[in-house]
Amino acid sequence: MNSRTRRVALAAVAVGALTAGLTACGGDSLEGKDDSGGSGGGKGKVVIGAARFTEAKVLGELYRQILDDAGYDASVKTVENREIYEPQLAKGAIDVVPEYAATLAEFLNLKENGAKAKPVASSDVDDTVAALRKLAEPKGLKVLDAGEAVDQNAFAVSKDFAKKHKLKTLSDLGKSGEKVKIAAGDECETRPFCAPGLKKSYGIDVTGIDPKGVGTTQAKQAVKNGTDQLVLTTTTDATLENFGLVLLEDDKKLQNADNIVPVVNAKDAGDKKIADVLGKLTKTLTTDDLIELNRKVDAERQKEADVAKEYLETKGLVSK
Repeated sequence: MNSRTRRVALAAVAVGALTAGLTACGGDSLEGKDDSGGSGGGKGKVVIGAARFTEAKVLGELYRQILDDAGYDASVKTVENREIYEPQLAKGAIDVVPEYAATLAEFLNLKENGAKAKPVASSDVDDTVAALRKLAEPKGLKVLDAGEAVDQNAFAVSKDFAKKHKLKTLSDLGKSGEKVKIAAGDECETRPFCAPGLKKSYGIDVTGIDPKGVGTTQAKQAVKNGTDQLVLTTTTDATLENFGLVLLEDDKKLQNADNIVPVVNAKDAGDKKIADVLGKLTKTLTTDDLIELNRKVDAERQKEADVAKEYLETKGLVSK
């Protein structure tokens, strides 16, 4: 399922109306707000776009600090959603964005080919990135290499439920014959990556949807107390342990490859030096790293800039 409450919608909107108040020159505030500035450097300014949820803001800080350390004058601009920042990236008002391969591929596919477009993303990251590049390049965007870190939709059960029915994978749940109610967004009823996909790919007996949202506290609490048996969340959810929940492996690869991938404005930030700097981070960052970074911000209330700094220094990606 490609729709989640904390991530941007895939539906195309009237970009002109959304971006009417934005300035068109790189480095100026897109929404009248400059969230964090770099230390300054001699290789020029780089503006990083980040959506307004924890993980995107952490990734934006990681990009900013590693580029700063490499000598660029990097800054972060947070914007509401992809409908706003994607056209600004194409225009050069933003230079770099940490993206999700499958979600961006389908977003551009929808814009280019309309609502009846055949899906181009899949669970294969190489195929998905290839499809993304084909759609991105005509728009002046350069898609760098994707990394191991991935933030996909995922399904979790309580540890007690998993132990009782010997569950490690979604296939195990299907084979168990257990009836499950899913705590999710109400769109789960019809989205191919949610209830219909669980039924078709795994034979899971879905009895209904409890519309408590994607990965919300209420949704996870419902599974913890047994009101529901399965919750739709994401692979980088940092609070599952707090609710005594565990992810079931998507062993038949139902979900698309939403690996983290840097996307840059080809004209302004498409040189090899920027690709090499960001590539060091991309090759290092793992899904488990993302979970921990999210946890520090969401659970420990640390600042995104601080957790990014600690991570980059620990991994030897920036100088201390």
